[in-house]
Amino acid sequence: GFHLSGTVTEPATATEPEMTYKVAISFDRCKITSVTCGCGNKDIFYCAHVVALSLYRIRKPDQVKLRLPISETLFQMNRDQLQKFVQYLITAHHTEVLPTAQKLADEILSSNSEINQVHGAPDPTAGASIDDENCWHLDEEQVREQVKLFLSQGGYYGSGKQLNSMFAKVREMLRMRDSNGARMLTLITEQFMADPRLSLWRQQGTGITEKCRQLWDELGALWVCVVLNPHCKLEEKSCWLRQLRKWGEMDVCPLEDGNYGNELPNITNALTQSSGHSQDSLARPRRTVFTRAIEGCDLHWQDSHLQRIISSDFYVSPSYQREGESLLFNSQGQPLWLGGEHVPTACARVDALRSHGYPREALRLTVAIINTLRLQQQRQLEIYKHQKKELLQRGATTITNLEGWVGHPLNPIGCLFLTLTEACRLEEENCLEISDAGDSKPPVYQHVPVATSSQDSGESYLSLALEVALMGMGQQRVMPEGLYAQDKVCRNEEQIIARLQDLELDPVLVQTLRKQCILLLEGGPFSGLGEVIHRESVPMHTFAKYLFSALLPHDADLAYKLALRAMRLPVLETTAPSGDVTHPHHLVSVVPSRYPRWFTLGHLESQQCELASTMLTAAKGDMLRLRTVLEAIQKNIHSSSLIFKLAQDAFKIATPADSNSDTTLLNVALELGLQVMRMTLSTLNWRRREMVRWLVTCATEVGVRALVSILQSWYSLFTPTEATSIVAAPVMSHNTILRLSLDYPQREELASCARTLALQCAMKDPQNCALSALTLCEKDHIAFETAYQIVIDAASTGMTYTQLFTIARYMEHRGYPLRAFKLASLAMTHLNLAYNQDTHPAINDVLWACALSHSLGKNELAAIIPLVVKSVHCATVLSDILRRCTMTAPGLAGIPGRRNSGKLMSTDKAPLRQLLLDATISAYINTTHSRLTHISPRHYGEFIEFLSKARETFLLAQDGHIQFAQFIDNLKQIYKGKKKLMLLVRERFG
Repeated sequence: GFHLSGTVTEPATATEPEMTYKVAISFDRCKITSVTCGCGNKDIFYCAHVVALSLYRIRKPDQVKLRLPISETLFQMNRDQLQKFVQYLITAHHTEVLPTAQKLADEILSSNSEINQVHGAPDPTAGASIDDENCWHLDEEQVREQVKLFLSQGGYYGSGKQLNSMFAKVREMLRMRDSNGARMLTLITEQFMADPRLSLWRQQGTGITEKCRQLWDELGALWVCVVLNPHCKLEEKSCWLRQLRKWGEMDVCPLEDGNYGNELPNITNALTQSSGHSQDSLARPRRTVFTRAIEGCDLHWQDSHLQRIISSDFYVSPSYQREGESLLFNSQGQPLWLGGEHVPTACARVDALRSHGYPREALRLTVAIINTLRLQQQRQLEIYKHQKKELLQRGATTITNLEGWVGHPLNPIGCLFLTLTEACRLEEENCLEISDAGDSKPPVYQHVPVATSSQDSGESYLSLALEVALMGMGQQRVMPEGLYAQDKVCRNEEQIIARLQDLELDPVLVQTLRKQCILLLEGGPFSGLGEVIHRESVPMHTFAKYLFSALLPHDADLAYKLALRAMRLPVLETTAPSGDVTHPHHLVSVVPSRYPRWFTLGHLESQQCELASTMLTAAKGDMLRLRTVLEAIQKNIHSSSLIFKLAQDAFKIATPADSNSDTTLLNVALELGLQVMRMTLSTLNWRRREMVRWLVTCATEVGVRALVSILQSWYSLFTPTEATSIVAAPVMSHNTILRLSLDYPQREELASCARTLALQCAMKDPQNCALSALTLCEKDHIAFETAYQIVIDAASTGMTYTQLFTIARYMEHRGYPLRAFKLASLAMTHLNLAYNQDTHPAINDVLWACALSHSLGKNELAAIIPLVVKSVHCATVLSDILRRCTMTAPGLAGIPGRRNSGKLMSTDKAPLRQLLLDATISAYINTTHSRLTHISPRHYGEFIEFLSKARETFLLAQDGHIQFAQFIDNLKQIYKGKKKLMLLVRERFG
């Protein structure tokens, strides 16, 4: 049969009634070539009803009635039967069929119609002819629509996931060798190229969004897979090449390194070019996401050595040929393959074999590539041994790998790792890849011996997977250009490490791990963990953190050696190594510093910090190891906030809630904290207060010696203000004494250090530290006197009236009224209150100072009044003082516990009273003139009230009423232009 039809019933649910659908499926040579279903489902995948009918036919073939093609059945009917058949058919479906039937009847009866030019008639129930294309049914329109929809959602609403699942579908089709795979990829690519955002991003010169960028990468990699299909026809390949070139030439086509902006020359070039022009990197044409696929079209599979590798597990060189160097086999006679290709290109072949459903072949090629990489590693190691002395003296190295494998667009390491681990995967019974919760269970692997001629090698595909991942991750490579490429390096590294963490490290894998780690440590320029590396080498922190944790239980010495070596970040070291005497010390002057173009520097530094933190945690309790880790941190980490984070981490681990503190680690936390203090002392840091507070907490936890030490060396750690307020005050608090259960001598020692600190700070910065110093020295007479003397000495020069008034009030509060008076007098000399400053914050201090003098007696009052008259020019304030000092002696002086000479400053104490009264009257006169120069009508009422207050003060003088009358006459004369105002003045004052 070539045509299957049936009805599928969907049972009723709580919300939907039972539904029946008519389904028709055409198939040809074991492929479904077209489907229709009454449910009208629009999707790129078949609806459930089509699947149900297909499964029914597969599982119960005997239940499905098999019929001849309809043309055969019609052939057996006579004229009457045919007429009956047609009429019944039209009756059964007259509404749908009648128009078509009428049209066909007209055409058949017309002698020159098209239908009569063709012999015979079509039959949908008969199969296609042997030459016809036969491929699985793919609803092309639907694919276009879906991709367009997902792209328009810009990676939101899970559309990125949907597009990735479409890519997975393409891979699945390739694996099943379904010719629709390439067709579906073409449809997807057309929609991607038509994405309206591309031209927008290009105009703005901004990069493509991160999510979108990853999808483009996958698209490019899939095309490489398609064109590397080992069994595709030449005409297919040339058709793809035309398409890829057409897309690549469009100006909106995204570039391989993710930059639309300045297209920088890129040192990554997958396919070898003739050595003649590979040097000329600057003239390299632009590389788009399709460039690698276009280059891949030049690769073929006809090489006889390559064919032998992939077609047999037992391809070895004859033993008599194993002497001397060979490009095709190693010394054990195992085949090698790079065939003049770069590693990523060779790995792309593996990916293609795997993707097109040739897993055995992919494995064989992978083993040959790994044998080649091992040989290269050995050769480079031998070369390095000869140059080692010279390189170590120079302290720098060139990079032998122009192309980094981690973060490479073709993901070579990930590809080899997957190929090898898939061969070792233990599939659990009826275990679906994704559980209900949507989280995939980690895979379970077993060792599968490598199928080579020498069975005793004891190697498994799993140990090879680990080895190649370590080799690739440990490769020394230059940091690529551009944010996207740099970000990809980090992402790819994390992906590979996540896969490595799925491996259970048994003795075989531990042996592989150790062997490879030793090779990486000894490795010269090819290893990122070698003794010397290039200044712009990609850092190894993330990788080393994985290695450290994996090795620690099995070989702690190796784990530490490796992690400590990886701590470096040479791009931040600006000076040349000291061993090199021929160059000036500061490379900055020679080489223009490039690291600002390291866009991921922040991430890399935080990874360096993570590595250090992991080592600190592991070294808890081991003094020697902790010292080495601490030295590495102090040498290699240059960011104060990261060192602070490490100090906090160490503190947290050292002080678990449920057990005793670990002294060794606490001391490390303290030492790191002290380093942060020194680093941030002279720079502005918004977290500085938090850092200082934390340090005090840490030192308290370490003990009394640590506290004494930070108090004694405060000047190298804190500013004077910090030292007196945030450091010394908490150290002297009751809580600290209780927390450390200090005895009397210890308490005295701490207090003495705090007092010394207080006096030193007060000397250095009296403005900000004097008050704190006095407070800290309260309990020691000599120290307190010294602090007071420092304040007096500084008062005349370096201190403001606000600071002096504050200290004066503190003195009064402590029971030193005369000292308070002295300081208040000094403060008055710094003050200057203008006529219009009647709401100045210092007014309260002035009133308080007068009240204090008043309560001390007439001598003090006599001393302060001239100072007030000199400093205060504000009439309302002066009249307030005048009233309080002459009228309200008892209330003013009646402050409890204070000596009180509560006599009124009688009006006949001529000199004092006169001085104050004259000053007040003259202030009123000056203020009046000042106010009148800029007065507006809406302030007239307020001004009249002001004059009324002035009159009250004038009247306190003996001939006050005469003086006031003259003053008003004066005003009328000078300001007679302000008619309306003068009218109001007359009304009120005559």
